[in-house]
Amino acid sequence: MKTRLLAADAPGALEEAAAALGRGELVAFPTDTVYGLAAGHDHVKKLYAAKDRPAEKRIPVLLSDTSNLEASAIVGPAARALAARFWPGPLTLVLVAPRRGTLAFRVPASDLARRLIALSGGGLPVTSANLSGGPDPRTAADVLAQLDGRIALILDGGATTGGVASTVVDCTAEPVRILREGAISAAEITATLRGVAA
Repeated sequence: MKTRLLAADAPGALEEAAAALGRGELVAFPTDTVYGLAAGHDHVKKLYAAKDRPAEKRIPVLLSDTSNLEASAIVGPAARALAARFWPGPLTLVLVAPRRGTLAFRVPASDLARRLIALSGGGLPVTSANLSGGPDPRTAADVLAQLDGRIALILDGGATTGGVASTVVDCTAEPVRILREGAISAAEITATLRGVAA
C-alpha cells in the first residue's frame, strides 16, 4: 500500500479522510498533542497491526464533542465535572463503556481533529501515529518515517504543538485516581472535584 499525504486544508480533505475511515482504511491526522492514527470502530485490529501495538493495550476513543460522552460510557458526577472543566483539552477520562469494558475518552482541543471525528460519527478509536514505543509524531513527515506503507492516508496539518501528554484520570475508582499526571496538574483535578459527589 502507498501512503498518501493530503493537505488538511485542501478542499474536501476532511470528507475524503472520513470516507477512507468508512472504507476501513487507517488515517493519521494532527491533534492538539501529537499526530493521531484512527480507524473506524469495526477496524481497530488494523491499528494494532500497523503500529505493532501489544494486544493488551486498549485504544482510547476521541470524541468530537463533550455531549457524545453520555452516549458512549457510564458518566458519574466526577467525570461530568472534569469533562465540563477541561474539555476540549489534554484530559483523558477512564470510564466503563457498556459491552466494551473500561475505555479511555478524550475531546481534543483541535478543530481539525474534532471536525474529522464528527464526520465519522462523533467518536473514533485513536492512538498516536507511530510504531509502538517509537518517538511521538509531531509532523506528517514524522508519521511517514514510521508508518509509510502501513496506513492509507496522512492529513498534513503542519506541526502539532506537542508538549506535555494528557492527564489520565480513572473515574471507575472511588475516589477517582490520577493514572498519569500530564498537562493538567493533580491540584487542578482535586480543586475541580472538591464538593462533587463521586
